[in-house]
Amino acid sequence: MAYRLSDAARAEGHRLHAHDRLASTNTEALERARCGETGPLWVVAARQDAGRGRRGNHWTSLPGNLTASLLWPVAGVAPERVATLGFVAGLALVQALGDLLGAVPVAGQEPRFRLKWPNDVLAGEAKLAGILLESESLPGGRRALVVGFGVNVVAAPAGLAYPATALADLGVPATAEALFEHLTGRLVEAGRIWNQGRNFPAIRERWLRFAAGLGEAVAVRLDCETLRGRFDTIDEGGRLVILAPDGARRTVTAGEVHFGTAATAA
Repeated sequence: MAYRLSDAARAEGHRLHAHDRLASTNTEALERARCGETGPLWVVAARQDAGRGRRGNHWTSLPGNLTASLLWPVAGVAPERVATLGFVAGLALVQALGDLLGAVPVAGQEPRFRLKWPNDVLAGEAKLAGILLESESLPGGRRALVVGFGVNVVAAPAGLAYPATALADLGVPATAEALFEHLTGRLVEAGRIWNQGRNFPAIRERWLRFAAGLGEAVAVRLDCETLRGRFDTIDEGGRLVILAPDGARRTVTAGEVHFGTAATAA
């Protein structure tokens, strides 16, 4: 089965460059931007050899897993709004995963997949997928923004410092190609709601429905300290809001997050 865009993505003007093998789909998308491409352009690879994760980590991509990046047009979008695109991407991905299951949300039913702030997708307590946003200033005052997706479809890498899983491990019969098509459609839908960042509150509300650890103990490792408390919400800029033991609220822009029992050990 070949990679293809959803009908909604094609109607929205999205295009697709599919490759057998790349060092990194994010790198390729950024290179296209340097050559004048403005997007929306999807770059997908059947095999990725030098993927990147958040905070400079390496992202291992095994054959059969999904590695895809979207060069997203951000001309005219305020910088503080661009940062909220990670939540648009996360929401679209969990909805695409639900499409694979044929899942229909039921009131009071726990989602099969959860969003871990800021840009991970969990199944139970194990990481299923990661999302990486990268931006670059270009000549002429232009800015390129790439949203990268890495999803463990057929297998999860071994030897990681955290638990990881794959759709195959969960008994979900899926292919990277099928997930990709659902994702492209869901991202169009979420992008319309986001409306160049002007309607992030609607994305925030939907994102919180899938939020992992909401109301639970949380520990966030920063450069010089570890913040502890309870995961209260995310604010209007997408920052993590922690309710400290003394009742004070602290906001976090970036950090290593641990929930529940893992928070006490962090």
